[in-house]
Amino acid sequence: MFNAKVKAEVLKNVIEAASPLVNEIKLNIKPDGISFRAVDSAHVAMVDLHLSSKAFEEYKADEMELGIDLDKLNGILRLASSNDIVSLEYDEETHRLVIKIGNLVRKIGLIDTAGMPDPKVPNLNLPSKVILKSNELSQGIKASQAISDHIALLVDSDGFELYAEGDTDVVNLRLPKDLLSELNAPQKCKSLFSIDYFSSMIKPVKSDEEVTIFLGNDNPIKLEFDFADKNGHVTYLLAPRIESE
Repeated sequence: MFNAKVKAEVLKNVIEAASPLVNEIKLNIKPDGISFRAVDSAHVAMVDLHLSSKAFEEYKADEMELGIDLDKLNGILRLASSNDIVSLEYDEETHRLVIKIGNLVRKIGLIDTAGMPDPKVPNLNLPSKVILKSNELSQGIKASQAISDHIALLVDSDGFELYAEGDTDVVNLRLPKDLLSELNAPQKCKSLFSIDYFSSMIKPVKSDEEVTIFLGNDNPIKLEFDFADKNGHVTYLLAPRIESE
């Protein structure tokens, strides 16, 4: 059994977190909420999302897996405003997800989850941690996209820095410690990342919300944020680009 009602905005956040990396997800449904993990086809990035049953207006569920086509789900949600209540129900007989928005009903076929992977979250020892507002980060990313396809992120005891260099231009965003919500940098760390991937990970975060970044030297980055009034949590992992000598 899976029967739930939730604001459209919350479901849109779920789709926005996953769709930059994958078109399909294996949704793990449990009595206390839903979750999924997915890795992009290039194995560069991973998303790990958890949404508590508290984020729903109504929620009743047994433990099960549902294979969801995100394009289909997004197609119906485009017809809903943020505060519309979306009803979700699993129809066992037809193996479809029944979605209701007001008087509109759509039944979408589900994907067989048998061949869908169960990626494991690697155990990363990333020494530096920084918490900052997403709008600060977005500003630096947007400026960098115009000149380069990659950015360097640096953390030291004095602050956080985003740096991009093109053929002729340079972008630099430096946030000193007093402008950060939290900084823990026992050592100086620097890693290089794809702007396209990094930008897509920041996009789902509201501008006034905080983002937590864990960073090492030429290591993957771990980026985390909450949504749905802190009843939802997203973790991204992104592999670094290694600079050639």
